[in-house]
Amino acid sequence: MVEIRFDKKFAQIFSKIKDDFTKQKIIKQIKKISENPEIGKPMRNVRKGTRELYVSPFRLSYIYNYPKQIVYVLDLYHKDKQ
Repeated sequence: MVEIRFDKKFAQIFSKIKDDFTKQKIIKQIKKISENPEIGKPMRNVRKGTRELYVSPFRLSYIYNYPKQIVYVLDLYHKDKQ
């Protein structure tokens, strides 16, 4: 298992979510990322080096630092605002 660190932007967006079911889905996906950090889809172009995981209706963006075994959860944004 890897260490998980959260960006301020993610923490701010996550705290604004009012639906407990959605919050639990996001937490569940973060646990899956901690077990297998390469589960997310690798991004290209401007976002190269990051990975994304779809958590309906959001996308969870993160970076996996393999040598240090750390996952940085960067952002949580709505699918339509991509």
